[in-house]
Amino acid sequence: MYIVIVGGGDVGYSLTKLLMEEGHEVVLVEKDPARYDKLSDELGESVVFGDGAQLGTLLDMGANRADVLVAVTGYDEDNLVICQLAKLVYLIPRTIARVNEPKNEELFTSLGVNATVSSPKIIASLIEEKIDAGMAIPLLAFKEGGVEIFKTELSKESSLINKKISKLQLPKDCIIIAGLRGNEVIIPRGDTRFREGDTIIMLIRKERKEAFKRLFLEAV
Repeated sequence: MYIVIVGGGDVGYSLTKLLMEEGHEVVLVEKDPARYDKLSDELGESVVFGDGAQLGTLLDMGANRADVLVAVTGYDEDNLVICQLAKLVYLIPRTIARVNEPKNEELFTSLGVNATVSSPKIIASLIEEKIDAGMAIPLLAFKEGGVEIFKTELSKESSLINKKISKLQLPKDCIIIAGLRGNEVIIPRGDTRFREGDTIIMLIRKERKEAFKRLFLEAV
């Protein structure tokens, strides 16, 4: 399967690595020069410098033969434009978009985006205990099982507390999706720091779960 991912933040980077390890052909597009340099040092030719909202960038990547496009930038308007280009110009059969503002989900769906991913929506499902590790997030369809959504409240012993996410050496195949602090939803960024009592929500390969617990949840 040929998959185009637009947006080289934490989600795009982790998703690219996961899919490459599964044997898929993956190209990640990133428009920030500094971030591109960092990603290309690790992922090599799988990373392309450019703006995924521009026709030329998608054309250069061979978007016309892609099976799936995933837009996970930090801006809903960019993700929508990218998915529209993928559908209408390059006839990519499946598009998936990150939606940062849940109120925009209906618009994305009405304009033909096949699936949306919203951290607050995931959290609501977790709270209501309606989540199923095999179907809760459309991205999990790529994995055909083997991935778990895991939530935990951080105790004072956790080594995650007061550390920037960008500085953490998370286990392989582990993504922090979101956090809860009282009634506040925390959308993780590189400079996000969690506190004692926060609840974190992870997307993690099942065999990495115990490693994560040992590294970040047990007393140090």
